[in-house]
Parts: sequence; structure tokens; C-alpha cells
Amino acid sequence: MLFALTLALGLSGQASAHIALWHPSMFGFNASSDNNRPVDPLMGRHFNTSDEHDSWWYHGHLIYPPHENDIMQLPVGGALNAELSCDKGTTSWWPSAPGGNTASVDQPDYPCPGQPLSQFHTTAANDTGGCALAVAYKSNAWEVKPEDFAVFSVNQTCVWTKNTTFPVPANMPPCPNGKCQCAFFWGHQADSGSAQIYMNGFQCNMDGATNDQPLPPPNPARRCGEDIYLNRPADPSNCTIGAKQPNYWHNLEGNNQFEDIMEPPSYQALYGFMDGAQTDLYDGVGKTQPTGSQGSASKRSLPTEPPRVWGHRRMLGQTHEGR
Repeated sequence: MLFALTLALGLSGQASAHIALWHPSMFGFNASSDNNRPVDPLMGRHFNTSDEHDSWWYHGHLIYPPHENDIMQLPVGGALNAELSCDKGTTSWWPSAPGGNTASVDQPDYPCPGQPLSQFHTTAANDTGGCALAVAYKSNAWEVKPEDFAVFSVNQTCVWTKNTTFPVPANMPPCPNGKCQCAFFWGHQADSGSAQIYMNGFQCNMDGATNDQPLPPPNPARRCGEDIYLNRPADPSNCTIGAKQPNYWHNLEGNNQFEDIMEPPSYQALYGFMDGAQTDLYDGVGKTQPTGSQGSASKRSLPTEPPRVWGHRRMLGQTHEGR
């Protein structure tokens, strides 16, 4: 489900919302005043333009970086507990939310309190497309390319609860200079809304990493598992071997998935992802990937780094979340 809901709770307290993984290390953590908030879906956009509303890469939020000291620490061999919500006001970071604290006593672990399941595009826990965390081993987000991101953790019942666990493989290499670039992705099933993806970028670090073997280049995931929706058998020979890229889909540029809108890519076994830590990241080393219907990504250009706007859209007088 890297995809869609429609508005998070605002100053009015009304909401028609989508989902984001909230953390101060997020690019665009306080982008809340227009229709390009972190929770908004991404579809039909260019890879990168001067208009943040027309750029899907990093949700158009590269120009709104987190404070340099806000880094998500990922416990290697452990698990990250992430907070997913339609509204930052329901999370631990509510002091910087436009509407303040909107957490629900009656629905403490529901991602969108007071709203129906349709707000995060599912009908039940077994009707989710799953969420993924991916990492790029570059300290500067402006140098990251889509093919740099490798999915290292998947939660296949995401989005279903606000508090969502993402196990981290024990053999992750350390980040250069203590900082990598990570991203959260999700996508929903075809029966639960329009075709879209979701992406939020983060600064991150692999805490406790000791493996000195670089992560191998990831490849696009391939449709290879049993398709219970279209009644198609599994084809293990078509699975991508080893590290996989996130699913980039249904935008004007930069896609690595080209399925019809009724066959959205997911982070399920259908695309060769396992639930939890992706322990197969090195399995593709020295092996030949399958060939077939998987096409090459559509053309896109990398963004050009503008002056960094540290203060824009951050809470007044706030420079480091949590101080």
C-alpha cells in the first residue's frame, strides 16, 4: 500500500485521511498545510519537477529535510516499532501536529480513529497489500536513485494497526558516516481503492551493524507467487533472487512495475517478499535473475539539490523535534 487515503486531521478536526509512517527523521515531517502532506497518495506524477505536488520521488519533500540530528535508529537483528497513522496527532509526535493530540482512548491502536477501514484501503487484516522499509547506503538523499533502495523489512498485514513492527535483518552493513537514507512504502489491494503508491523518506542508521559485506544491488520484484485474487498458480522460477527494489508504480516516470490498475504490485509473497526481515538479501550474488515480462524502468531524471530550507514548515521556534 504505498497509496491512498485523503486528508489527515487538520486544524478543523475533520479528516478524510491516508497513511504515513511518522517520525522526526522524515522528509516533510511538518508538511501539513496543503495537498502534498506525507499521508497523501502518489499517482500520475512525474519523477521530479520544480513543483513538489507533481513529484512522487520522496513525496516531493526533499526540499523539506529533517534536522541533521534526527536519524531513525534501526536495531540490527531486532525490530523497529513504527507508528502509522492518518494523522500525526494520534502518534507520539502529536505536539507538532496541526490539530494537537487527536489520539483515541477507544481506538488506541487503530490507524485512523473514528474513520472507516476505507480510509486506509482495506476490508480486513487479510486484505492488505503490505508495507516495506527500504534502505539506500548513501548519506546524502540528493544522491539516491530509485535503484539504490533495497527492501530490508516487510509487514504483510500493514496497514492494519498504528503500532507496526518491522524486523531488521541481523546481517545489515553499517551506514556510511552513521547515516543512510531509508523510505517507507505501502500499497493496497485492487478491491480497496484507486491505483496509487505511498512513499516517505527518512534519515536512518543501522544501529549495531557489523557486516562488512556491501549490500548487493537490488532488482525489481517480480510477480511469482500464487495470486488468490486472480486465481493464478505460483511460478517460483519467475521470482527475483535476493535483494529487491520497492515497487514504483502508476506514475508518469520512474516506474519499475507496469501492471494494470486492477493488478497492483504488493509486498506479499505474490512478489517474492517474505513477512518480516528480508533474510535473502545476499541470495542473488553470483546468480542469474529470471527474464520475461519485467520491463525496465521508465525514464526519469534525478533531482537537482536546491538550497536546504531548514525552517520551512517546521513548527515555529522548533529546530530539533523532541527538544
